[in-house]
Amino acid sequence: AKNEDDPSSCVQEERRLRLADSRLYPERCLAPSHIIAPHSLVVIFESFDSLSFAYATPGQVFSNRNGHFAHNDFIGKPYGCKIRSRSSGGLGYVYLLRPTPELWSRSLPHRTQIIHELDAAVIVCQLNLRPNCVVCESGTGSGSMSHSILRTIAPHGKLHTFEFNRGRVEAARKEFEKNGVSHLVDVHWRDVCGKKDGMFDDAGDAAAAAPAASTAGDDTSPDQTRIEKGGFGLGHAKAHAIFLDLPEPWLAVPHAAHTIVPGGRIGSYSPCIEQSQKLVAAIGKYGFHSARTVEVRLREHFVDEIEM
Repeated sequence: AKNEDDPSSCVQEERRLRLADSRLYPERCLAPSHIIAPHSLVVIFESFDSLSFAYATPGQVFSNRNGHFAHNDFIGKPYGCKIRSRSSGGLGYVYLLRPTPELWSRSLPHRTQIIHELDAAVIVCQLNLRPNCVVCESGTGSGSMSHSILRTIAPHGKLHTFEFNRGRVEAARKEFEKNGVSHLVDVHWRDVCGKKDGMFDDAGDAAAAAPAASTAGDDTSPDQTRIEKGGFGLGHAKAHAIFLDLPEPWLAVPHAAHTIVPGGRIGSYSPCIEQSQKLVAAIGKYGFHSARTVEVRLREHFVDEIEM
């Protein structure tokens, strides 16, 4: 039996796993900053279970139950500082935090159900993501999982995220741009399962037909009015990992098998075991192996004094 307390066995295990040496990647997803600059994203800590966000814009005001907070008071202050309100005699206060994927997930506007930090950490680990990987994600949703992936694949990786809803595509593009990570991600208006080929977006024909600005690398041109056909559209063996957050992920497996590199990993996030069973059956037909189903639970421990 392997002795896990033996340092030499730990070194051998690390070599077997081919872990990335973080010292080789000194660059970051975002330039390190300790001072809040104009238009910077700020996570506003109101209480333990209440977080909001704002882009520090001169002349704007953030208001909550604690009072009114001028953005001008944010600018030039260090992240982590405490700001008092300009109303109620300054009794109300908030903390200004530097954004991370975990804090962003707790404060972002929910367009869909999101993947929270505990599940996101397990997904990133199981997909074996590392700096400079190319990753495909189907089901952009609110962009919570996207930000966790972007942090991991920086500084020169690329995330191709796919969403069938036109409104969510445009909202995600704007958020990535404002959050300073658009250089790492391409947002595609596409249904990888192929169920909506040639159809207008379900947000309505008028909304789908409206021209939209495109970003470099996106497959959505300014005059695109119809959703792209099924599949990822990237070519053969282009992605190191593929993540599916879909109601019917097994429909995307044939396309994933074409897009993923040999030895790459595919993962899916499903709320019920029936979906997992269908997915496992599908991936076995297309050359994938070593399937694992993992359920992650958070258990809190409280320590208190009692009298016997």
